[in-house]
Amino acid sequence: MADNKFENTTATVFNIQKFCTDDGPGIRTTVFLKGCHLHCAWCHNPEGLSPTPLLELRRVDCVSCGCCAGVCPNGVHSFSNSHHHIDRSLCVGCGKCVESCPYGALAFCGRTMTAGEVLESALADKPFYFPQGGITISGGEPLLQPDFVLALGTLAKAEGIHVCVETSGAVAFSVFEKILPAVDLFLFDVKETDPESHLQYTGVKNDLPLANLKKLNGLGIPVVLRCPIIPGVNDRREHLESLAKLFVSLDSAAGIQLMPYHPLGQGKLTRYGASATSFRVPQPGEILQWNQVLQDAIARYRAQK
Repeated sequence: MADNKFENTTATVFNIQKFCTDDGPGIRTTVFLKGCHLHCAWCHNPEGLSPTPLLELRRVDCVSCGCCAGVCPNGVHSFSNSHHHIDRSLCVGCGKCVESCPYGALAFCGRTMTAGEVLESALADKPFYFPQGGITISGGEPLLQPDFVLALGTLAKAEGIHVCVETSGAVAFSVFEKILPAVDLFLFDVKETDPESHLQYTGVKNDLPLANLKKLNGLGIPVVLRCPIIPGVNDRREHLESLAKLFVSLDSAAGIQLMPYHPLGQGKLTRYGASATSFRVPQPGEILQWNQVLQDAIARYRAQK
């Protein structure tokens, strides 16, 4: 087992999901870290955007009884016409409102955990990992907490557990260099190949992620490209062709996956006081067509290589 420096390294975790089959090879335990500097319009995990624990209101369970307003010292909660209003800018995270709610309508999303605690949770699943599974560290953007990624990855590898990290890649390459010894595979999100569209829909440019992807390739680091496809945003043939060209150019790329939009994240937004931005859910036939365009383009670019 690694030393206490790694075991006691902390991060804010908002979920540990067991028996995942879509977050890397095999059966995996996916650890979701809070905090992300991108603001993708289609975000599937909006609860992971804030780096700190966030007050959640499940309106379906709230009866506007006012118990929370009665105990909150900062006036976070108010009611009008039986509608529950929350001013999260006033919240200091004392938890009194959560404890007072008799219907379980309030909760905090996110808690501080040590790498040792997360590993202990994952070790319960270790018998199910082999031959390919393991731990995937996701988010949010996990590389905003590189010390924790390094710590958890080091502890996991000491136990013989395969480690994946899912990232947008929009961090300094020095962050990648720091964690490389503790990571077996990167799940690299390629959200948009057009620079202007990437900036419009995520809030950041795509030059840094693409540069980092090429540097990882130069070092022979295995990556899987994970590409969200959103109808009306990036379901263009040109984008799919660009993804194929990028994939073929990477000698260390272990795979490419199209990730069709689903509305799960939009439903979560209202719990945290944000407005939902809905996109059309793709039909199965569209998804088949996207994949066919991608595979045809990959074959063509490989033949030209």
